[in-house]
Amino acid sequence: MVKIQVVSDLHLESGFEYDAYELDPVAPYLALIGDIGNTRDPGLFNFLKRMLKQHELVFFIAGNHEPYHSSWNSTHAKLREFSDLVNKEPELGAGKFIYMNQTRYDLTNEVTILGCVLFSAIDPKYMPYVSLSLNDFYHIQGWTVKDHCSSHESDLAWLNAQVSRIMVEEPNRKIIIFTHYCPTFDATEPKYKTSLITSGFTTDMTKEECWKCDNVKVWAFGHTHYNYDVVEEGTGKRIMANQRGYNFSKADGFDPTKTIEIARVIGIVSLVYM
Repeated sequence: MVKIQVVSDLHLESGFEYDAYELDPVAPYLALIGDIGNTRDPGLFNFLKRMLKQHELVFFIAGNHEPYHSSWNSTHAKLREFSDLVNKEPELGAGKFIYMNQTRYDLTNEVTILGCVLFSAIDPKYMPYVSLSLNDFYHIQGWTVKDHCSSHESDLAWLNAQVSRIMVEEPNRKIIIFTHYCPTFDATEPKYKTSLITSGFTTDMTKEECWKCDNVKVWAFGHTHYNYDVVEEGTGKRIMANQRGYNFSKADGFDPTKTIEIARVIGIVSLVYM
C-alpha cells in the first residue's frame, strides 16, 4: 500500500504562519501542490524542513504565489538549491525533497508521479482582462501574460510527451499527475465558470493525451480555492483538489488528512479513494 497526503494553497505567507501552522502527518509521503508560501521568506524553508522530518518523501509543486515579490527564475533557483542541500545533508531533513518542475518520479515499479505547474491557457479574447485583473502580473518580477502562456505550452507539451512515452514503453504503469493549476472547468467554482478571467486559472485539458489516457488514475491540483474530489465516469480517474486557502478566508471542505491510497492486489495496481 502506498499512501500520499495531499494538500495545497496553505498560504502560510498570509499572517506568517510558517512556524505556527501544524500539518499532522497521516502518510509517509506528502504532496504540497503549490501556494504554500513565498520563496523569498526563510520561513517557507523552515516549514519544509519540518515536513521532511515527518515524511519519507515530500513532493513540492510551485504555485503562482511562491515567486510573489520575487521572480520565477529566483524561485526555481531557491527550490533547487534547497533540494540539493537537504538531500545531500540528510540530518537537515529525514525525508527526501522532490521539487516537481516538469519532473517524473517513479514511486514504485508500477506507479509514476508526473508534476509541473501547468500554467493555464489564457483565452486570447480575454487576455486584456486577465492581464489587468491577476496579481501575478504585478507581484512577480518580469512576468507577463505572454510568459504565462508560453509556460503553459511548455508544461502541456511535457505532460503529453511523458504520458505518451510511458504508454509506449511501460503500458502497465499507472500515473498520478500533480499540477498547481486546474485542468478542467468542471472543477471550477460554478459562479466563476463564466468569468472573463477564468482562463487565467483553469484550462480544459479533456482533449489532451495526458487527460484521456486510461493509465492516469489521479489528477490532483490547487490554485482555485475550491475543493473538489470526483471520480470521472468511464475512466475511473480521480480528480481532486484539497486547498486550505488564506488564513482569513479558508476554503470550504479542506481536509488536512486527505490522502491518495494505492493498493497492489494480485499484480494489479488499484486506487483506494479516501
